This record gives sequence, structure tokens and C-alpha cells, in this order.
Amino acid sequence: MTDVQQVTLMEAVPRRLDAAVEVDALRKEFRRRDGKRRRGERRVRVALDSVSFTMDKGETVAILGQNGSGKSTLVRLLATLLLPDGGTARILGQDIVSDARAVRRFVNRVSVEASFFKKMSSAENLSYAARYYGLTASQTRDEIPALLERVGFPHDRRDEPMENLSRGMQQKVALARALLTSPVVLLLDEPTTGLDPRSKLEVQDFIREIRVTHDSTILLCTHDLVEAESLAERIGILDRGQLLVLESADDLKRRYGAETLEEAFFAATGREFEADEDEDDDREVFA
Repeated sequence: MTDVQQVTLMEAVPRRLDAAVEVDALRKEFRRRDGKRRRGERRVRVALDSVSFTMDKGETVAILGQNGSGKSTLVRLLATLLLPDGGTARILGQDIVSDARAVRRFVNRVSVEASFFKKMSSAENLSYAARYYGLTASQTRDEIPALLERVGFPHDRRDEPMENLSRGMQQKVALARALLTSPVVLLLDEPTTGLDPRSKLEVQDFIREIRVTHDSTILLCTHDLVEAESLAERIGILDRGQLLVLESADDLKRRYGAETLEEAFFAATGREFEADEDEDDDREVFA
């Protein structure tokens, strides 16, 4: 049995009372219509296949994977936006299915395609989100401008509709929105994809600040190798729905006799890191 197989076939993760995130044999399948089959038939695609890992409180873990590897599916499951087809996951001891409401109080999510009310301004979107989370106007009157300032959002553009803003500016608003509730666990799904170099560095610096100031546990799903290595204590490789390995960058390189993370990724998966899949995680038609 190879090293990759030994790591892939992980045993069930034992319960840990001090863990922030516990994932045990988590599985998700999608059934989609396939034009090549007879009308009405569906094909099952396994997006996550028995994924298991734990995260300590205050730890940052990066999950590397190509499009279609299952990164977004993992984030959406932990954020209680999808139901698993097998296995379990807990956030601070709360089950993502049976204790979903409690989990949502601990977790916030920033995705590659953040959703906003496009006709509303950044401040108006944050105010709406605050009301949704039960915060009053008096509680956020000073906090919202302060958050926008912390993420480097221009003061003179806070009244502009979101549809007029660049993707980088919108992502900064998404990060500010995530901090409104001081999340204990922050789920970041490709937070810097598509950003210009300056905005990318600003967002990465802000992620570091979040961890220090809020003592947050951060799961970062990305396909940026440099970002993963600079922000995370441990790095996982997710390939075709399977978590092949999860350890520090140095240990990853040592395991595969690699000088870079890119070489380690190739050794683990047998594929070049840049070669994306045709499908992107859970962005499918499913029933």
C-alpha cells in the first residue's frame, strides 16, 4: 500500500471535546441528469467521499484542490447549506444536521461568489445582515463603518450600489459581513480568487488579523498554493472528493520528497495542479 493510500484510508476520527471542527467520514453525492442517458435517468457523482479530519480551536487549515475536487461542497456542508449523505460533522461539539441552528451561531462563510442586494450599498447590505442576525441599529451604527475601514473599503464609495463595485471591493464587503457576528469558525471558499494583486494581499492580511483579534478557527479552501502555505498551519489535499493528506507544508514536502507544494500536489494526485476539472463542486443540476 502506498503512502497516499495509507493516508486516504483514514480511520474514524475519535470525539475530541476540545476540537473546533470534527469531520468523520463525511460523504455527499449529487444526482444529475445526463443527456447521454435515457430521458429521466440520473447519474450519481460523489462530491465528497468519506472525508475525516479535526481542527483545533484557533487553528487555520487550508484545503488545496482543483475545481471539482469537493472544496465548495465541504464548506457548504459545514455551513449547514447542504445535508450530508453519510458521516457526521460537528462545530464546537454541535452536529451540523441535528444542531444546525446552533452551528449557524458559531459559523460564518465567505464564498468565491458572495451574494448581495446589488442595488443596495455596502453599508446597507451590512445593516440588513446585522438585522438578520438579530443585531440592532444602535449596536452596529459605529461598528459597520469601522469594519469597512478595517478591510480597506474606500470611504467615498460606501453609498454606491454593490453592482457598481469591482469584485475585489465586493469581497472586502463579504469579509466585513462575516465579522459582524464575530464568528468562532470562519469558512473561506476561494476568498481571493479573481482579485487583483493588491486586493489579494489586503484580504490575506485581513485573514491574519481576524485570527489574531478574534481567535477564530479558519478553514480556507483555495487553489492558491502560496496563499495556503502563508496562511495555514496545516494543508490538506482534496482530490476527487477524497482527502489524501493533511499536515504542515514542510511535512507534505518531506512526505513526497518535494521541494514545493506544487510538486507535492503532483506526487499525491498524479495530476498537474493547474489542470481544472470540467465540473465545479456542487454547481450542478441535482435532484
